[in-house]
Amino acid sequence: MNDQIVPVITIDGPSGAGKGTIAQMLALDLKWNILDSGALYRTLAYFMSKNHIALRDFEKKLEFIKENFIVKFDPGVADEPVKVIFHDQDITNKVRNEEIAKKTSFLASDPLIRTFIKPCQREFKELPGLIADGRDMGTVIFTDAQLKVFLTASLEERAKRRQTQLKRQGSEVNMRLLLQELEERDKKDTEREHSPLRPADDSVIIDTSNLNPKEVLKEIKKYIQI
Repeated sequence: MNDQIVPVITIDGPSGAGKGTIAQMLALDLKWNILDSGALYRTLAYFMSKNHIALRDFEKKLEFIKENFIVKFDPGVADEPVKVIFHDQDITNKVRNEEIAKKTSFLASDPLIRTFIKPCQREFKELPGLIADGRDMGTVIFTDAQLKVFLTASLEERAKRRQTQLKRQGSEVNMRLLLQELEERDKKDTEREHSPLRPADDSVIIDTSNLNPKEVLKEIKKYIQI
């Protein structure tokens, strides 16, 4: 198959801007494949933890990792997390937790890990099309995407959304700490040496602060010419 004919829409942006929700809605609407790049990193962290592979041993274990790192995503249903399928097992709940999040944050900044993940991400580019959600999808991974979207929102609005999400999971959160964590995450993402968070030069930038998901989806669909 000539992968040049596979359409790709990238959805990039900071934490809490709505990337995951919008990517899922688009994938369900268009009936396309979905790549949740953050969850791909989380799955690698889970896999390494389960197999007791330390970062210092990554290169030594590379062939084993390549052979056994088999991940798929299912957009599932609206308002529920995109499903993470590892070796045909649904591990969504095992990778979408704070313990794995912390391990992932450490791994994702390592150049060796990012080099390994890139071809894994590109393998998701299959017919009928791909919605790729992340932080460097349009700038690094799919630079030839038919449409690049960069979602943003105010820090306060993103903190509110995160608070709502955590409450839904049964966690109590301090808004001041949440704002601080998001600021630190933004600083880390935008200033990192490898694949810093920024809009691609040819991306459509949408501020979602005062828009609900359906309104954001409607705005994006104005630019879709598939």
